Amino acid sequence: MRRNLLPVFALLFGTLFLFLGNGLQGLLLPVRGSAEGYSNEVLGLLGTTWASGFVIGCFVAPNVVRRIGHVRAFSGFLSLICLNVLLTGLLVDQNTWLVLRAFTGFSTAGTSMIIESWLNERATTESRGTIFSFYISITLFGVVGGQLMVPFGDVSTPALFMVCGILYCVAALPTTLSKAASPQPLKRARLDLPGLFRTSPIACVGILLIGIANGAYGTLGAVFGTRAGLDNGAVAAMVSITIFAGAIMQFPAGRLSDNMDRRYVLAGLSAAAALAGLAIAVIRPTDVYGIVVLVAIYGAAANALYPIAVAHANDFAAPEDFVKVSGGLLLLFGIGTIIGPTLGGPVMSWAGPHALFAVTAGAHILVTAYAIVRSRQRAAVPSGDREAYTTAPTSTAPLATPESLSLDPRAQAETGADSTLKKEAP
Repeated sequence: MRRNLLPVFALLFGTLFLFLGNGLQGLLLPVRGSAEGYSNEVLGLLGTTWASGFVIGCFVAPNVVRRIGHVRAFSGFLSLICLNVLLTGLLVDQNTWLVLRAFTGFSTAGTSMIIESWLNERATTESRGTIFSFYISITLFGVVGGQLMVPFGDVSTPALFMVCGILYCVAALPTTLSKAASPQPLKRARLDLPGLFRTSPIACVGILLIGIANGAYGTLGAVFGTRAGLDNGAVAAMVSITIFAGAIMQFPAGRLSDNMDRRYVLAGLSAAAALAGLAIAVIRPTDVYGIVVLVAIYGAAANALYPIAVAHANDFAAPEDFVKVSGGLLLLFGIGTIIGPTLGGPVMSWAGPHALFAVTAGAHILVTAYAIVRSRQRAAVPSGDREAYTTAPTSTAPLATPESLSLDPRAQAETGADSTLKKEAP
């Protein structure tokens, strides 16, 4: 393992600091916004504008990199992120925050794509799986580590925003100082949403709904914790436990989905997430331990859904279509994360903070119902013909980019030529 990771150690080190900054900023904004008295609608729009900027960045960033090169583009994107977070700490105004958050999402897509393409360029066939797994782990620990910094600072001052800026500056050093040759130009994602829907309707509909649920919680979970009376330490612990529970659940859930119809696993996990969400929405617990336990159950079920849906879609697609299929699903998930916070904010204002989980439960109930309906309309792929399940970053972490798909070992069957989908739904 040491031999595989040594060539990309500096790059992964910088990636860790990038995601530390992302995790800290992602939790700091809703906590500070709640303290400033911002409405639930505005706090939800912070997630909507970030996700919108991120999705746009996935399409625009390749052109920017192609024009000015990887190093200059990476420095520019990271400078924008650093500038935005410092301005956010200085200009405490909700409208300003919304604009800055959109630019942050856009720039985050650019930095992530450049890092992932650099890792992909330096990975060999033998080391690709190790590097990909290590990269996923870094995104997890980076985001959680950044979130856990919040209780150690005063959210009412610019101090934590300055810490974010420092983390982003450190993240820039390994890439900008590297002597390694720049990787090949970023690739445009090839999307075919109608063909993708014909291949796997449940993956398309399910991932859109999963994006709505996870986008709502990912943006407004901290707002819920604050409105429910938790202190900053408890809020950080609640959000972090959600991510860890989802990461741990991916292994048994993935193993189960490799041995039975993945749609049944999707239905069961979605039902569990819906029940946990409904319990929070109906019981309205105020005890910190009760909230954390229920949210952990919710996170374990909800955050294991995305990779199972991706694996199900790839079961019905040709191996060389992995990047195209997964890229389309990423787009659908991104659209869902735009819808979720926009919907969750007004619902929380109308029915109280616990109603956030009524929104997530509604989405998960629809996933359960549709997965059961689809399981009656098409037979499952035999276990021996299925694509191997692979874990993915939990979806409460920042969105993935199309470049991360090229780093995935499953993408090595990609030939670059257009191909047809292997099977279509009746």
